[in-house]
Amino acid sequence: MKLTTRGHYSVKALLDLSLQPVGTVSSVSAIAQRQQLPAPYLEKLLIELRRSHLVSSVRGAHGGYRLAKAPAKISLGHILEAVGESATATVASLQPSAIATEQAEDWVTSMLWQRLHQKLKDAFYSITLEDLYYDARSWQAAQGEGASFVV
Repeated sequence: MKLTTRGHYSVKALLDLSLQPVGTVSSVSAIAQRQQLPAPYLEKLLIELRRSHLVSSVRGAHGGYRLAKAPAKISLGHILEAVGESATATVASLQPSAIATEQAEDWVTSMLWQRLHQKLKDAFYSITLEDLYYDARSWQAAQGEGASFVV
């Protein structure tokens, strides 16, 4: 299972913001540079994330973006929704085609995929930015003080 570019870049940007000191703002160019993302594309994603109230923006020469909610309140599912994706579509990519399911006429297999689909979807909404933040900090600690984090 793989996130699309939109989903992946959005998670990277929000994780980057969660790693910054509380209350500070980061410019699009700073986030893009730290996470090795194309700034014009990132800016469009941040606008979508702002419209979904996951980030807030500050205008001006020292403006930028910051998280609008605590990292514990932002799930992977919310991030994907904000950029027009869904956990359902990501999870559906794992399921065999409907034709294969119909040909097999296997009710048990069909029910298994439905249950797996729901469990994976639930996982997207249970994993928060805070969870990823602690994973990132653990990785940084293991790498040494000077390690920068790129998702």
